[in-house]
Amino acid sequence: MFILGSGSPRRKELLAQIGVLPDEIRAPDIDEDPQKGELPRPYCRRIARQKVEAVSAEDTDVVLCADTTVALGRRIMGKPGDADEAAAFLRALSGRRHRVITAVALRCGAKIWEKDVVSTVRMKSISQEELRAYIASGDWRGKAGGYGIQGPAGALIPWISGSFTGIVGLPLAETANLLRAAGYPLNGAIS
Repeated sequence: MFILGSGSPRRKELLAQIGVLPDEIRAPDIDEDPQKGELPRPYCRRIARQKVEAVSAEDTDVVLCADTTVALGRRIMGKPGDADEAAAFLRALSGRRHRVITAVALRCGAKIWEKDVVSTVRMKSISQEELRAYIASGDWRGKAGGYGIQGPAGALIPWISGSFTGIVGLPLAETANLLRAAGYPLNGAIS
């Protein structure tokens, strides 16, 4: 059985692009607060691993979990708690480059495979009008850094370097490689 350890509809949609449909979705409930002094990349890897370890499964099940974090320098920008925090994140990112880190963890039995992907994103300088309109759209909810590149915020991103699907929330090339390494069949997917 294939278990997606995420409630993210984006991750489910991305997996479908490579022909992988979860048999079950079991979003783990873990503490995602960064530890004191923790840097963004190790934080993201730790959270993905803790998620995959927290999902209950049989030894023959394949469990996939991921975590996406926006990093502005050493600052971790997770999912904003409200519109004010989302606006603060976007003001900080406006006109600057930042990193989007997605860590993937795959478990089958006691074996865990892990990979993280770092992409660089440049956000244009956002006007107050654009910021108000984006916050009013509600698209920021549940998204690291307060935006989703695959939605209306795509108009705010003129340049990326790295994995587009990683920025959305699941780097497909790397995820497919992890699934192959675990012996999971990718029927209908490009090999």
